[in-house]
Amino acid sequence: MAHAKQTLPQKCCPVCQLMFSWRKKWQRNWHSVVYCSERCRRNKAANIPD
Repeated sequence: MAHAKQTLPQKCCPVCQLMFSWRKKWQRNWHSVVYCSERCRRNKAANIPD
């Protein structure tokens, strides 16, 4: 039987404005995670307002 997930911390991605949740691969550096994906990290300069 699978266990229910606990309430995980969330952040808002500054590029796509979507909320993303904590992932196990980010457990050591969650405080420095800014973008929800590699795609948003690469496109960060394209979304700078004029």
